[in-house]
Amino acid sequence: MSTNLSHKYRLLKDLPQTIPVFPLSGVILLPRSNLPLNIFEPRYLEMTDDVLAGERMIGLIQPDSGFKSSLSDDTPIPIRKTGCVGRITEFSEMDDGRVLITLSGVCRFETKEELEGDKPYRNFNVNYQAFEDDLLPGFGETKVDRDTLLKVLKIYLDVHELDADWDSIHQSSNEFLVNTLSIISPYGPEEKQALLETNDLKARSEVLIALAEMDIATGDDGSGTTLQ
Repeated sequence: MSTNLSHKYRLLKDLPQTIPVFPLSGVILLPRSNLPLNIFEPRYLEMTDDVLAGERMIGLIQPDSGFKSSLSDDTPIPIRKTGCVGRITEFSEMDDGRVLITLSGVCRFETKEELEGDKPYRNFNVNYQAFEDDLLPGFGETKVDRDTLLKVLKIYLDVHELDADWDSIHQSSNEFLVNTLSIISPYGPEEKQALLETNDLKARSEVLIALAEMDIATGDDGSGTTLQ
């Protein structure tokens, strides 16, 4: 999240109490991290148009773990309790009608009641109280065991024969590194939700390390779900 957004959302009262939600399985957003999204479904194209005309805020949240059907189903899907609200910071319209956006994470939330309305997408009242520290840039960074995280990351990349921009990694703050790795990690919905719901950066980095070590030990490709 840019410095401008950090200044814009300093207090919980600066955040919208009602937000549209975008349910996506296996995808999370975290504070001061960026997530590119490809919007093509008509109801979410309408949602994007509406939020661009307003506060530009969307809540990203995963469907509940027991949900298996397509998101195009007309039946409202059960969703998780915790998600993260982000602001659209980049927007581009494609010739085929798709819209490419970037959501910049602001603060996690818990859903309250769903609102009735005539929109094809869903709106919820939300509560940010449990995640007030999300509004503090770099909160908890000093407690992250960066050396261990980078050591395990290097082993993980070597095992899977993957490359990384180590210059950029070394220049990244602990917050940016932990949150970005959590977002791009190739794990399943349960692991992603565990990363989202950790109390702080230290705990999130420890979950990342544990997941990577299990992956390395088992030779798994990281695409499955190991948490129950």
